[in-house]
Amino acid sequence: MVKKYIKILFWCYFPYTILTTQVVNAQSRLEDYIRQGIESNQSIHQQNFLLEKNIYALGEAKSMFLPNVSFLTTYTKADGGRTIDIPVGDMLNNVYSTLNQLTGTGASPQLQNRSEQLNPDNFYDAKFRVTQPILNAELNYNRKIKLKQVDLQKTEVQLYKRELVKEIKTAYYNYLKAVNAEKIYQSYRSLVLEGERVNKKLLENGKINRTAVIRSKNEVSKIDASIVSAKKTKESAQFYFNFLLNRPLSDSIEVDEITTLPERDLSLMENVDSREELSKLKIAKGINEDLNGLAKSYLIPKIGASLDMGSQAFDWKFNKQSRYYLLGVSLEWNLFSFGRNSNRIKQTVAEQHAIESQTGYVEQQLLTELKVRQTNMQSAVAQYESARSQLNTSQTYYNDLSKLYREGMAIYIELLDAQNQWVDSQLQANIALFDTWIAFTAIERANASFTIK
Repeated sequence: MVKKYIKILFWCYFPYTILTTQVVNAQSRLEDYIRQGIESNQSIHQQNFLLEKNIYALGEAKSMFLPNVSFLTTYTKADGGRTIDIPVGDMLNNVYSTLNQLTGTGASPQLQNRSEQLNPDNFYDAKFRVTQPILNAELNYNRKIKLKQVDLQKTEVQLYKRELVKEIKTAYYNYLKAVNAEKIYQSYRSLVLEGERVNKKLLENGKINRTAVIRSKNEVSKIDASIVSAKKTKESAQFYFNFLLNRPLSDSIEVDEITTLPERDLSLMENVDSREELSKLKIAKGINEDLNGLAKSYLIPKIGASLDMGSQAFDWKFNKQSRYYLLGVSLEWNLFSFGRNSNRIKQTVAEQHAIESQTGYVEQQLLTELKVRQTNMQSAVAQYESARSQLNTSQTYYNDLSKLYREGMAIYIELLDAQNQWVDSQLQANIALFDTWIAFTAIERANASFTIK
């Protein structure tokens, strides 16, 4: 009976020790989850909407170089106001009187002096106006700024994606950690239950005292509490992972089999040049340079052309005499503005210095973060190697003690203590394994080395 119990204890644990030597499978499921998370994340959707807005703003800036066609019309109804006196009677009545005397007729009437109001009455003016900028430096700089703002928003979207990838991978590894912990506890529970059953039989046969049975029962209660705690930890990890993927919290999670450390070469991860934070500052510097050019553009005159084609007349007449066109070329040159332009230029120069200073600070900050993450990775690897060593030692200790127990040279309490040490070692090895993956994920985030498809 004792030999049978020892064999059960050994083979319930032995599969796990073999499992830890297998090669890790490709993390295809995790890649699928990352893709789902990026596609469904609301914050990324919001940033994409802002990107779409900036693209439309760029299109607007480009359209300002093209002709603009508009239709304008006015109608005027007036009475009173200023007038102009026209003395037609004083000028022509004497002449008309002489003509009437010479001809002996009254064909030439006498005229009255007239007074015409200056405001046009019952007058319309309808026209199409075409305007075309010929030389305008402000439009050119405006287009450059809008183009860089599109790049800036693209970088912002990429930054959100990278942070989300880090959160998804970390949550995924925490979930795997909890799943494996529950499996270890469940396996141990089977051993404890079997040990309790065997001990009862041994007690009935008078082979042992009741202390072993009591300890077996206590161990069952203890492991049941641990299993409940492990399940709750797994559920919490499951809820958070599904939250990141924007799907129902209770959805099941398919997992990859991860049993080895991540492939790593920390010497190849020494720079932060790919960080989106630095790219944003670089783009911001370019935008500020364009703003500086925009502030200096007052030195270049603005030249434009316009063409009006329409009709204007009284009493809604439309004929050959009412139709007209008007072609014009305009030039505007801001020569003096009491220091307004020079102060605007100085603002952009000051902003440029601020961006350069911020860039140096942020770069140093990111390098420090990377160094810390690398140190954490090295520590996690050391913890894992130590846990693996302790696991091997505890396994050897358990195997040796099980032989002694089988030969009646050890008591059950000693065997149970060896079992607990073995289980604790497995739990610690499981935690240390996924802590290395979490630390590696932090390095990927710190140097932006993960490729986002």
